[in-house]
Amino acid sequence: MHELALTHEIVTVVTQAARGRRVTRVTLEVGALAGVMSDAIAFCFDAVAQGTAVEGAALEILAVEGRGRCRSCGQEFAAAALYQPCLCGSHEVDLLRGGELNVKSVEVEEAS
Repeated sequence: MHELALTHEIVTVVTQAARGRRVTRVTLEVGALAGVMSDAIAFCFDAVAQGTAVEGAALEILAVEGRGRCRSCGQEFAAAALYQPCLCGSHEVDLLRGGELNVKSVEVEEAS
């Protein structure tokens, strides 16, 4: 399950960005074509965050639809699979969206 390793990396990145402040919320963007199980990240998050500035933070995961553009006809379309052909039949497709795994935002407590 590579999602455990990904969750460790997410918590590390967020902890560094927080610069010692307690994190209250983390928002991720997970693309439909990223090969990542959002449920597995959510499952691992609390355990991985224990003992860090991220412990107790809320996790929000935003799903990003896969989108492609055909190099042959120029049509943009929803892509449910990584190598989905265009409706014109061409397999010459550029992935526009859906492959991302991004930390979209981090909310921290204000320093007192």
